[in-house]
Amino acid sequence: MTRDELAKRIAETAILHGDFTLRSGRKSTWYIDKYLFSTKPDILRAIGPLFAKLIPEGTTLLAGAELGGIPLVTSASMASDLPCIFIRNQKKEYGTAKQLEGILQREDQVVIVEDIATTGGQVLEAAETITNIGARVLSIIAVIDRCEGARENVETAGYNFQSLFTTADLGITETAQ
Repeated sequence: MTRDELAKRIAETAILHGDFTLRSGRKSTWYIDKYLFSTKPDILRAIGPLFAKLIPEGTTLLAGAELGGIPLVTSASMASDLPCIFIRNQKKEYGTAKQLEGILQREDQVVIVEDIATTGGQVLEAAETITNIGARVLSIIAVIDRCEGARENVETAGYNFQSLFTTADLGITETAQ
């Protein structure tokens, strides 16, 4: 599947129209339902190699935040042959009581894989979890940048930001209110 075909497939699969409240609290007349595209094997198969092309040299580990980032980071891990970790939104209260699943070491050079970046709030929380352990975040790569502040917020926080697609690539030209 070409990049343009993948953008069209994601758009056809996941763009919804109506009245939506985003995680940031802003209102929008459209919404990209990440679960509608991240549960499709053909889309995941095509996304993995695109992530792999953007992973900087020296990366030792990939990370994805629950829940939307898990299938994406798995796809990127398989395409790049790099191990990955899963970041919980909060530490679990049972079993091993971990916030991270997998192995993260202080010397790791990490790329965080994100589904849809609007303001970057959730991915910055994930980056903080990683850096608090002592590892370094090299880059944050989103499938889709909604072009509503995520790039600016992530770069202001000191991280490199990239996306596979922007909303314009998916045929969306209006922004949230």
